[in-house]
Amino acid sequence: MSVSRPRLRALLTATSLLAVMASTAAFADSPAADSEVREVVIIGKRVIKGSAGATGLDLSLRETPQSVTVVTAAQIKDFALSDANQLLATIPGINVEADETDRTYYNSRGFDILNFQVDGVGQPLDWGLQVGALDTALFDRIEAIRGATGIMTGTGNPSAVINYIRKRPTRTFQADVTAGYGSWNNVRLTADVSGPLNADGTVAGRFVYARTNTDSYLDYYGVDRSVYYGVLSWDITPKLKATAGYSQQDNLADGVSWGALPLNFTDGTPISYPVSASSAAPWTYWNSHDHQTFGELSYAFDNGWTIKGIYTRKSYDEDAKLLYPWGSPDPVTGLGVPAYTAIYPSILKQDMFDVVASGDVSLFGREHQVVFGVNSTHSSAYKWEGEGGATSYAPILGGSITPPAEPAYGALVLQEQIKTDTTRAYGAIHLNVTDKLTGIVGFNALNLKATGISYGAGQGRSEDKISPYVGAVYDVNANVSLYASYSDIFNPQTESDINRVRLDAAQGKSYEAGVKSEWFDKRLYATASVFKSEQYGLAEWAGTIPNSIDSYYAGIDTFVEGYELEVAGKITPNWTVNGGWTSLSIKDRDGNDVRTYLPRKTFKLSTTYGIQQLRDLKLGAAWRWQSEVSTYSYGPFTQDAYSVVDLMASFRVADRIRASLNIKNAFDEKYFGGLQWDQAFYAAPTSYMLTLDYMF
Repeated sequence: MSVSRPRLRALLTATSLLAVMASTAAFADSPAADSEVREVVIIGKRVIKGSAGATGLDLSLRETPQSVTVVTAAQIKDFALSDANQLLATIPGINVEADETDRTYYNSRGFDILNFQVDGVGQPLDWGLQVGALDTALFDRIEAIRGATGIMTGTGNPSAVINYIRKRPTRTFQADVTAGYGSWNNVRLTADVSGPLNADGTVAGRFVYARTNTDSYLDYYGVDRSVYYGVLSWDITPKLKATAGYSQQDNLADGVSWGALPLNFTDGTPISYPVSASSAAPWTYWNSHDHQTFGELSYAFDNGWTIKGIYTRKSYDEDAKLLYPWGSPDPVTGLGVPAYTAIYPSILKQDMFDVVASGDVSLFGREHQVVFGVNSTHSSAYKWEGEGGATSYAPILGGSITPPAEPAYGALVLQEQIKTDTTRAYGAIHLNVTDKLTGIVGFNALNLKATGISYGAGQGRSEDKISPYVGAVYDVNANVSLYASYSDIFNPQTESDINRVRLDAAQGKSYEAGVKSEWFDKRLYATASVFKSEQYGLAEWAGTIPNSIDSYYAGIDTFVEGYELEVAGKITPNWTVNGGWTSLSIKDRDGNDVRTYLPRKTFKLSTTYGIQQLRDLKLGAAWRWQSEVSTYSYGPFTQDAYSVVDLMASFRVADRIRASLNIKNAFDEKYFGGLQWDQAFYAAPTSYMLTLDYMF
């Protein structure tokens, strides 16, 4: 892709509808956090026993016929995974494409991850992009459900669903305060206070605060991120419970990149840059503000059934001044990299309602678990543009890049206005066929209606789809189970073809089968799976509409096959291990490799070992490796396979004080953060963070 303005417009413009679709389609049943993942607190037992995320049913990991990974609060703290980009990069089968400083793509099993949830409620990501780094201070754990989840998301996207589980009030008082300082003046402060608010403990609350203020290894870049979260729970009666909460994240970034560095000169030879090089200008910024309010009311009946109503209000706004380069420089003069700059304010408002009921039914002399629900979402999205016009970079020679001066900007013009309404009904039953064989049968009925325009292109649509889901698990013995599952794929798309006609929804099928097992008194969980998906009519960038600067897309047929191996838990009470291997192929209908910027093989492994006799000393390491990736920029560009190692150590300084040291990219591997486009910038070199943790 040598023309950049079409891509930048494609990325910024016809966007909100897909974000809304991903959000509302992912707006699944939302059990309370304390029932979504059942925890075992006995020392020596596996931390996570089960998850309701993949099917909406309350199942153990072995009972779930899909690949599920859970990242616990302990893992987040041990490896200082302060934002979602760092965290997701540690999960087997998940790739993090950092193509810009403040927009990040995620993918799994060959496709972009478009479905994100908080406590099961869908969160919109613009074109599957995370703007700013989502802080992990709010969350108790994170689930990654790989493969198509037609019941849970409505779309059955064959990549994955990421479900962030919020922290909730505790029955006893607890408090934790941390202060950290690291490379590039990275200062991080957190506070987490929780406990009962009345004598009998029927009312409890929790407050979380986090602040990160840091410079960067990249030229001009810096971030100031603040997070606030408060939640109250009230046991009105032993059967009637209410929860309400509010969260806010303000992400203020300066010297941001929009796009990245050109990779090759026009003659196809690669350009050599220092790690600090950036296409940003010191006058650019990207500020985002995410406000969420939620309320839940649940009632437990005498017969074991429960019903829950959930309301979520999301208010999200951005204000950005951006500079986008495109093209490649001449190898002799260094000229030939024009740029475009503009101001981009935007607003997204969402109201999400969900009612879900679950319980057991008796059929054929056996008990079976049932869940069904209805949800609806109304969303309004607005985007403005204030053009600064075309400009260009100074000659790019010797690895140096000098941004243009800041221009004057025109008046703001409303470029996008989209309203979307989504209604969804879903249901599933977990059938206990025999003592060893269980099955899951479910459906999702989706109705999506939208009106509006995006940069002159109509975004009106009305789509309906019923997607089935089928799964089965067979217990071979007390330790090992076999499983298989199937789901439809249905992904409404916002992209348009060369005639400016919006592409139809991508459709297809997804299959998965494997083996799950538990060992060492159920402390260690191990899985192996094979998967296959076929997606027809998936939008892929195809070029620029003649006599315009706008991109157009073509629907391609994509076929993915692969396998995964994963292990998680404790080998001994003091030794934890988490990791996995993924291998896949991504082909078009003619058998050609496509999406070559995605690694075909990845390996991730993290481990910690605790020595209680030495002041609770804990030592750990995390290793991630990926195979080579490539793109095309005035000639092919390939990044060789690479590996990154992170190290950690912590110990008890005093009775309630713990000190920890984290070293990331310990061996200073030099690599690009992503090659999804024909531009890139280097990932961070070796960095350090020292943290003191005081626990009340």
